[in-house]
Amino acid sequence: MPNEKSPIARFESGENFYSHHYFGFHQADYKGQEGFVFRVWAPNAQQIWLVGDFNDWDYSLPMKKEAQSDVWEIFTTKPKRGEFYKYLVKQENGRIVYKIDPFATYFEKRPHDAAVIHTIPEKKWRDGLWRGRTKHSNYFKRPMNIYEVHAGSWKSNEDGTPYSFEKLKETLIPYVKEMGFSHIEFMPLMEHPLGESWGYQLIGYFALSSYYGTPEEFQDFVEECHLNNIGVLIDWVPGHFCINDDALAYYDGTPQFEYNDPIRAKNVRWGSLNFDLSKPQIQSFLISSALYWIEMFHIDGIRVDAVSNMLYLDYDDGPTVIKQASDNRNWDGFYFLQKLNAVIKLAHPNVIMIAEESSSETKITGTIENGALGFDYKWNLGWMNDTLCFYEMDAAFRKYHFHLLTFSFMYMMNENYILPLSHDEVVHGKRSLMHKMWGDRYKQFAQLRNLYVYLITHPGKKLLFMGSEWGQFLEWKSDQALEWVDLEDEMNGSMQHFTKRLNAFYQNEKSLWELDHTAETIEIIDADNSEQTVLSFIRKGKAKKDFLIVILNFSPIERQNFKVGVPFPGSYEEVLNTEMKEFGGTWIEPNQISKTSQEPYKHFDYQIQTIVPSLGAIILKPKEINIRIKKMNEHSAK
Repeated sequence: MPNEKSPIARFESGENFYSHHYFGFHQADYKGQEGFVFRVWAPNAQQIWLVGDFNDWDYSLPMKKEAQSDVWEIFTTKPKRGEFYKYLVKQENGRIVYKIDPFATYFEKRPHDAAVIHTIPEKKWRDGLWRGRTKHSNYFKRPMNIYEVHAGSWKSNEDGTPYSFEKLKETLIPYVKEMGFSHIEFMPLMEHPLGESWGYQLIGYFALSSYYGTPEEFQDFVEECHLNNIGVLIDWVPGHFCINDDALAYYDGTPQFEYNDPIRAKNVRWGSLNFDLSKPQIQSFLISSALYWIEMFHIDGIRVDAVSNMLYLDYDDGPTVIKQASDNRNWDGFYFLQKLNAVIKLAHPNVIMIAEESSSETKITGTIENGALGFDYKWNLGWMNDTLCFYEMDAAFRKYHFHLLTFSFMYMMNENYILPLSHDEVVHGKRSLMHKMWGDRYKQFAQLRNLYVYLITHPGKKLLFMGSEWGQFLEWKSDQALEWVDLEDEMNGSMQHFTKRLNAFYQNEKSLWELDHTAETIEIIDADNSEQTVLSFIRKGKAKKDFLIVILNFSPIERQNFKVGVPFPGSYEEVLNTEMKEFGGTWIEPNQISKTSQEPYKHFDYQIQTIVPSLGAIILKPKEINIRIKKMNEHSAK
């Protein structure tokens, strides 16, 4: 048998995807003594000491570096569970600085950042049914309606502190289940020193932020989600990291985690440092982090943040980077992302990999063998920006910019998309979704309902940021709870009720997700009616009779006797109308059943007439149709 590589050798070669099993601290027995072994990677440090509560933070526990190794190690019996620790690092230039443990699994509460000697007991999971079901289901052909959550500001205690995951288990999960969302996506939960970063400036890549409770509480939360048929996704940031001096930045006094080139290392836009994704040790570190969250917490999917920053050398706002071979591509990032997806899919084929990526130059979703990065989904940021720009516009000018709403139909099958109405669009002066809408308060709610119908019926999976489901007026603030008091207002309550009904409609209608990522899922009826500013299309399921007719009116004029082409003769029934009184509108009765006339409309042989409410949307479903007639006509034409 050939000798297996040591954990250090595999880490050094970029192949140790479970490096957290070796580095950090671990319970150990040495010469009959029970204690802990601590290991840290610091190639150019002159000396490292283990310091903590257990030795009054002094120099009494020097670590040793074995010959031909970049890893420092110590075994000691002094530490006790619950005590704090750090590493005292004498860097290459002789400077001595306290540093966190890069592999720590728990930290003290911010603003402090010492690691805690905390071992997570092995959990007896009860979510086997959920995990078994996901193994045998194809999420591309299933509904995916994501509720995006910032754990620190969904709700708060009376003293202003956020709910822990123990409390979120009792409150957030029933709410998400009642509202009909299929997944919760959390903005980063890993340890970060500044709440205003929303978790995107990380220091602890293996640690749940103690601000939200213990790792065990988060395990219980995920388990409870699965028992209630709710998936859990998390945001993860492998591109850049917090610049704080006591964290990963220039750990041993040299560019260790970051690029050697100071221009490539510095991320001007976010005030952080970029990981050197070409280094095999960094690849081992980051892929280990992803697998840790998947396996320790049974996470269903990972949304990789800021992929464009990893793909392009000129993405940042800083000085121009010298281009490689006349190309702005960062091939280090490109190949790392392919490797990340390959490793995760090999170990966990059913884990959903999502990219937040803003360009169109690189194939993001699809197989690595065909040149893609290997992600399952990509956020459609172009759709989000164009759509919100259109809805913010005065209705009188929308007919001149109708392409903003219809352009996505030209590229909607280029990738497997998630349509995000995310946190980024309701902060920093951008206003809440409800506040973006044109017109008075009544018109704003009418258009918000219209927008959500467009979101739900457009091909692609769905994502909605918390608070948007009832039309919160104020912008999101990361240090304050959502404005739950809004729900005392009848219009906000009706909006929440509408979102709940729409989510249930989406879950129940196969035509909205069964063929989601194939061209057969949609047939455009009329995307050129810019004068009336009305869009109409058909969403289709596998069965011939399984389809929906969607009509969206973006003008404040009710469209009487509105003609719509339909594929089969018969009758069509209205199954959703955004202007019904129960949703906050004025209609008491829905449209009557529409019967076809044999008059051509566009490329259809038949048409119906109906009423489309101002700034509203309606969805029709076949009630009694004859699909054989069309087949006979097609056969005769041949």
